[in-house]
Amino acid sequence: MTRQNTTKPRPRGGLTGKRQAILDGALTVFARDGFTRASIDAISAEAGVSTRTIYNHFTDKAALFLAVIQESATRAADVQIAIIDRHLRKVTDVEADLIEFGLDWVTPRPDSGAHFSLVGQINAEAGHIPQEAIDAWQQTGPRRVRRELGGHLRKLADRGLLRIDDPDRAALHLLLLISAGLPAHHAALPTDELTKTVAAGIHTFLHGHLRRDG
Repeated sequence: MTRQNTTKPRPRGGLTGKRQAILDGALTVFARDGFTRASIDAISAEAGVSTRTIYNHFTDKAALFLAVIQESATRAADVQIAIIDRHLRKVTDVEADLIEFGLDWVTPRPDSGAHFSLVGQINAEAGHIPQEAIDAWQQTGPRRVRRELGGHLRKLADRGLLRIDDPDRAALHLLLLISAGLPAHHAALPTDELTKTVAAGIHTFLHGHLRRDG
């Protein structure tokens, strides 16, 4: 029987390639093990580089975690902002377009799985993670996305379609409502059940924000 080689291939592309390999490997390990339990040795094995190479690029585990969460949050936010823009750039039917947005938003994306596993780890051990990393994640990820969504909701209010006093808060309410009651892993949830959940969230949102004349 031939023994399988489980050694990670060495990254190519010089310093840039090695740095990206470290970030990718660290994302996998941090998403799986969390910040506290993740080790540089495990990241080294996952990235296919030596521990010395990791320390040549990052001073310590905290600095590596900060770089990982910033890059990962930026990528995830780019995807989410594209969803927002795709559905809310030209709204013709507020309820129908918000439901379509909500369905797209809650659809699981395999390429974002590691990021949201990492977010779960952050939430679970926030007290043990450097505050700088948490602030960087919030700024490059959730806050940036809420600002973008809030801007679109403000435009709908300017058109007289919604009543929005605080766009950022309204954006937070909308995101919470469309996913309320969904299990953490809902990829196997029937489409009709997913639609009912999202539609119920949109109806609740519009109950508080729909423009009512008179």
